[in-house]
Amino acid sequence: MGSGEKILKSVHSNRPNNVKSNSKHGIKDVPKGCLAIKVGSKEEEKQRFVVPVFYFNHPLFMQLLREAEEEYGFEQKGTITIPCHVEVFRYVQDMINRERSVNYHNNHHDHRHNQSHNHLVGCFRA
Repeated sequence: MGSGEKILKSVHSNRPNNVKSNSKHGIKDVPKGCLAIKVGSKEEEKQRFVVPVFYFNHPLFMQLLREAEEEYGFEQKGTITIPCHVEVFRYVQDMINRERSVNYHNNHHDHRHNQSHNHLVGCFRA
């Protein structure tokens, strides 16, 4: 089981079965196939992002998860917090999305392979 899978399992096991959120942002505003996280260094205010779960298996995102583990420990309670500058996270997010877009485009137009194509999940900064 990879680092991303362990963290996803931990998040789901720490979530109560009957979640009712009175907060501004709750579980209900997170699209299927996505997960809410917080991003921010010690010097800046944390920002909330909603990211597709495929991020959790991407090497760049896995590095951010390792940094979160070093900073906060593996058993974070509540929302996963990534301890990096928001601008750095946006750069990583852009790289992951560009890579996924290029891979999708290459596979979509390669008629030699009869593959099922996953469309990009439309997640957003919340």
